[in-house]
Amino acid sequence: MNKEQFWQLIEAARNQAFNPNDGELVARRAASQLATHPVEEIVAAQQVLWDLMADSYTNPLWAAAYVINGGCSDDGFDYFRGWLIAQGREVFERIVADPDVLAEVPIVRAAAADGIDLDCEEALSIVWNAHVMATGRQLPDDAFTIRYPELDPTWDFDFDDQGEMTRHLPRLAALYLE
Repeated sequence: MNKEQFWQLIEAARNQAFNPNDGELVARRAASQLATHPVEEIVAAQQVLWDLMADSYTNPLWAAAYVINGGCSDDGFDYFRGWLIAQGREVFERIVADPDVLAEVPIVRAAAADGIDLDCEEALSIVWNAHVMATGRQLPDDAFTIRYPELDPTWDFDFDDQGEMTRHLPRLAALYLE
């Protein structure tokens, strides 16, 4: 499975979900669909998933997750990026390129109004769950490697500093911090 096929899987799961904004539901649908693929494709999908996690491992996105969720640990950032993957390719790519655009995404605006965190731990288990469904066995230990890039040092500031957050993420700060 390649990245294009993975995104097609996510899009199909979103189209089948009665609420495509529910990341948990999208992740379960994606796992069920992936489980119908050949085992080699299922295993290959794990590397694709973690390559997307690496692609989205940036300080600006971490800062955005911090603002949106009122704080963001290492695990919390993983779950936020899982949520982002469950939103589909278009949203994912747009947000990774400019995390401040999150302020324009309707589900983010609704979450801000309702005080809801945006995360989806279940998305990180799509491939694991599909493999178990298809084979009854755990995913092989060597199914993937994680290659996180170095974080941008210009974003090395205290994310609790509202002035810095407002300067770096003005639209999100206006939505969440004011």
